[in-house]
Amino acid sequence: MLARGQGHIFFTGATASLRGGAGFAAFASAKFGLRALAQSMARELGPQNIHVAHLVIDSGVDTAWVRERREQLWGKEALDNPDLLMPPSSVAESYWQLYQQPRSAWTFEMEIRPFGEKW
Repeated sequence: MLARGQGHIFFTGATASLRGGAGFAAFASAKFGLRALAQSMARELGPQNIHVAHLVIDSGVDTAWVRERREQLWGKEALDNPDLLMPPSSVAESYWQLYQQPRSAWTFEMEIRPFGEKW
């Protein structure tokens, strides 16, 4: 990217990137660290025309593995809730929005969540 003079590096975080939750100390410390790395890289690489951003995904992404885990935890009925998981296409759309931003208005951090997810 440096040789080309442009590029994009996007990190995926979680709510734990911003605040730790009870029982999630190891996860939160890793996600805090990832966010700090992304911030440092954004400051270092931004002037070199490389957009670094951090996307906070505040929900599960609807994949077969995640559905199986949610069903085990909460039962099959929980999967009837359309706001339980985010479709991968919705997550991809958020990354695409970041990718298309002009350099004059780059976003460092974006939070996404389904409608029913608590803030």
